Amino acid sequence: MLRRLVLTSAASVVALGVASPLAAAAPLPPLPLLPPLLSSPDSLTITVERSGNPAADGTFRLECDGDQGGGTHPRADRACARLEALSANGRDPFAPVPQDRMCTQQHGGPATARITGTWHGRKVDARFARTNGCEIARWENLQPVLPMARS
Repeated sequence: MLRRLVLTSAASVVALGVASPLAAAAPLPPLPLLPPLLSSPDSLTITVERSGNPAADGTFRLECDGDQGGGTHPRADRACARLEALSANGRDPFAPVPQDRMCTQQHGGPATARITGTWHGRKVDARFARTNGCEIARWENLQPVLPMARS
């Protein structure tokens, strides 16, 4: 009885495979990639306070698609190009100063900035101030993303 069941099942599978309309059909083409849905321009919000330049203070949106910039940032193209250059070889342009770094104890003024958003698929939430030599250098390295600040 079991032998008959196995033979009948095997014959049915073979018959279905030959008679099936799907068996004679050509393979389906691959699905097209959808880059506009999977990738979007990098988008950052930059808030600057007490820079010494009233035109530079405020909140600006920066959208980068490679070196091409958009949004409300006054120097969007140059800012995007600078961020791309600082991101070469997987570097993080928003990285904080290492805690073990020796920094000169000089004050660069009351300016502060915060950058939030997404850069190269990573979340960004970075704060900037000009509280010592290392932080001043970090700020200036990010110009023109951050404005030139006056002490």
